[in-house]
Amino acid sequence: MEEELAWETHGLLPLERQLHEAAQKNNIGRMKELMGRRVNIRARNHVGRVALHWAAGAGHEQAVRLLLEHKAAVDDEDTFGMNALLLSAWFGHLRILQILVNSGAKIHCENKDGLTLLHCAAQKGHVPVLAFIMEDLEDVALDHADKLGRTAFHRAAEHGQLDALDFLVGSGCDHSVKDKEGNTALHLAASQGHVAVLQRLVDIGLDLEEQNVEGLTALHAAAEGVHPDCVQLLLRAGSDVNALTQKRLSCLHYAALGGSEDMCWALIHAGGCTNVADHRQQTPLHLAAEHAWQDIAEMLLVARVDLTLRDKQGKTALAVAARSNHVNLVDMIIKADRFYRWEKDHLSCRDPSDSSGESLSFKQDHRQETQQFRSVLWRLASRYLRPQEWKKLACSWEFTEAHIYAIEQQWTGTRSYQEHGHRMLLIWLHGVVMAGENPSKALFEGLVAIGRRDLAESIRKKANAEPKAPRRCTAM
Repeated sequence: MEEELAWETHGLLPLERQLHEAAQKNNIGRMKELMGRRVNIRARNHVGRVALHWAAGAGHEQAVRLLLEHKAAVDDEDTFGMNALLLSAWFGHLRILQILVNSGAKIHCENKDGLTLLHCAAQKGHVPVLAFIMEDLEDVALDHADKLGRTAFHRAAEHGQLDALDFLVGSGCDHSVKDKEGNTALHLAASQGHVAVLQRLVDIGLDLEEQNVEGLTALHAAAEGVHPDCVQLLLRAGSDVNALTQKRLSCLHYAALGGSEDMCWALIHAGGCTNVADHRQQTPLHLAAEHAWQDIAEMLLVARVDLTLRDKQGKTALAVAARSNHVNLVDMIIKADRFYRWEKDHLSCRDPSDSSGESLSFKQDHRQETQQFRSVLWRLASRYLRPQEWKKLACSWEFTEAHIYAIEQQWTGTRSYQEHGHRMLLIWLHGVVMAGENPSKALFEGLVAIGRRDLAESIRKKANAEPKAPRRCTAM
């Protein structure tokens, strides 16, 4: 425990330092030579380690026996409360443990964290040591809790020690016991991403919906720890994907915080609610927008998240993205909002087979088939549109005030209108393509509507080569 710190030899005289080093290396000859010079065999370094600790931790039987023959104190503890017996269990040295027990070591000992022999062996996965403790030592409390309220069963689960876990189960340990934070073994295994142990605990029948003091289930713990494999395992086992913590956090909130695309996808496809708000009234999309997780936001947008929901500051996800200067996310959310509105007005035109959303995207368009028209839009925004004309176009195409304001927030400067206009045009193009309209015709009509027929005629000539976008709705 804290080996790098403990191995420092500060606080030792030269001969004492040499004894520690010899014990750690099992250099029996040097140890005898130093003992002949009456070196203090109980000398401690700056963290209280004595030579016996090093010999026991390293598993050196000869060095341990030599030190015990020279009256080394078998129960000396270091600063961490670790004695030679606990160290031998921690490092899995069964023979050393047996020697120390036969030499009178106190078997019911604990370190400063309350770890017993059983805890140490279980945490490190030393099954032969566990077997010796349970079968050969008297009055060992199988479910004794450390200072965190965790038993050896907890420790084995938390550290992914499947064999140790199986041994403890076979020994009759309490499966349902909780630590001081209300965590079961299921919580601990899930939070650390130990899939094999988690599967065994599920098979044993631990309650999937058991909540700790903060209201987290094992599924929350796996999501918070960003362990997609554990999330999927628990979902398959039947965990409630929409369970909420005390702070009303769903697993999707944790996925949005951690930025895990695999986890977000699994949760959404398992029926995770995209619109649930936490104690700050933030949805998963608010969190994705705040942290600029574009792929997470894309999944939530494709799942038709409610874009009107506001957090405690009164901000929508669009406003959060705009405030944080996440340009691409702002554009994605506006595209989604416009698409939702179009979709609502044209529900009767939707193809019932197109419900998966797999072909739907709100990210930047890099497709070859729209490249020429996108070039036309860039020239229009950077060369021909006057400072306020992009807003007039936006209004004629039913961009909302919130859309326009969010676009404007991203840039400052006398010529920033060119970038604003270009972004607005690309957002508009997304909607036109999704609606199956002819972009050239729609652009012409828009320019005419704001009094720029001259520009409309010029643009139409340059855009004639652009093929029509595929139609999504025959009624349009």
